[in-house]
Amino acid sequence: MDFGTVIWIVVLVIAPIAAVLFGGAFGVLDQLGRGGLALDDAPRPGPHGAAGPRPGGALDRAEREAEIRQLVKARHERQTARGEQPFDVESEVQRLLALGPEGDPDATQDEKGRLDDELRVEVRQLAIARNERRIARGEPPLDVDEEVERQLDGLQG
Repeated sequence: MDFGTVIWIVVLVIAPIAAVLFGGAFGVLDQLGRGGLALDDAPRPGPHGAAGPRPGGALDRAEREAEIRQLVKARHERQTARGEQPFDVESEVQRLLALGPEGDPDATQDEKGRLDDELRVEVRQLAIARNERRIARGEPPLDVDEEVERQLDGLQG
């Protein structure tokens, strides 16, 4: 067999076989390294066809309560370790559960007015301090009341 015949056999017989095998290997290469813990995979649906509990359902409420309880216990343990006054975990959990998912955990309805007043006082102190710095630089002072309202409007908007 001469060299030209060998080249034609390789090109006509072996090259198509190699191309088919090489093309089929791409699917294998995409799956290489994947397992049950792969992060690229979509979450598998649960028994009810969803990735998690149904919003507002019993499982969702139970999960929310468990997470809140865990966070409150951790905060209680940190405060106790620092020597601060401990608080009642159960009453704090019940207070946070009563707020609902969209509630502000730092303020109840009767505390919001007091917090608004405290915020206004703090913003006023900052405006006064800013005016003192402006006067020290030789700039004209701002109206404190107008500055307080502007800052509070910026916080709300």
